[in-house]
Amino acid sequence: MKFSVDEFRAWKHKCVTLLGMSGVGKTYLSAMLRRYDWFHYSGDYRIGTRYLDEPILDLIKAQAMREPFLRELLRRDWIAIRNNIKVTDLGPVLSFVGKLGNPELGGLPLEEFSRRQALYRSAEIAAMLDVPDFVRKAQDIYSYAHLVNDVGGSLCELDEPRVIDMLAKHSLILYIRVPEADEIKLIQRAQADPKPLYYRPEFLQVAVKDYLALKGLDYVAEIEPDDFTRWVFPRLFHSRVPRYEAIARPHGYTVSSEDVARVRDEQDFLALIESAIAHSETA
Repeated sequence: MKFSVDEFRAWKHKCVTLLGMSGVGKTYLSAMLRRYDWFHYSGDYRIGTRYLDEPILDLIKAQAMREPFLRELLRRDWIAIRNNIKVTDLGPVLSFVGKLGNPELGGLPLEEFSRRQALYRSAEIAAMLDVPDFVRKAQDIYSYAHLVNDVGGSLCELDEPRVIDMLAKHSLILYIRVPEADEIKLIQRAQADPKPLYYRPEFLQVAVKDYLALKGLDYVAEIEPDDFTRWVFPRLFHSRVPRYEAIARPHGYTVSSEDVARVRDEQDFLALIESAIAHSETA
């Protein structure tokens, strides 16, 4: 959606999609807005509790079946396993996505890693296409006036135009850009605690080839998972920036992560959006 400042102020039931890399403040803003009558729609929470719930449980059960004691309990239906995913703790989703590399170091073979990546992509698409339904549910069932759509950093990687078209139709897209001066800090934070990530298949293919050549390795099974994740993150970050911008230019508005860090309440957040709208009108 595109607005004038007055149109945005008059929008009775606001829906804002927060776009950007992990670590730029999307979840910070979403958690803050929950205190001000905003429904927090977390894309990864929806993925984990709806679209990857069964694959995650299958993975856990497969591991449990390797233990004779648990195997017998599961086969007799004497125990049940369920996910306990929270908006603030998406550990099961990250564990399912996993990291590429040596299985003895907790990594996944390329074929299995690629299978899970494909499942995650399909789940993220489905979760985003659910947004209009949750806009309605937020109002009709939960009595929230507004909705904030906290999307994963991989949204720009999906190469699924209907998702962007739908989000642009039903929400104001706010891209949180990382200023050049802060890029190093964000990359260093990500490298200090390497987490599972989604990669476009073409990007992953080139990255693996380059990493193997750089390290003098012959096989993916020789890759140290955390080392690869640290090495690949800066490449991933810089490959995503133009993709975010290609979404924001025609469909949304741009603010900086520095501006987001100064937001303390709903009034600050709305003022930030109004400033972004006003800037786009004069640009």
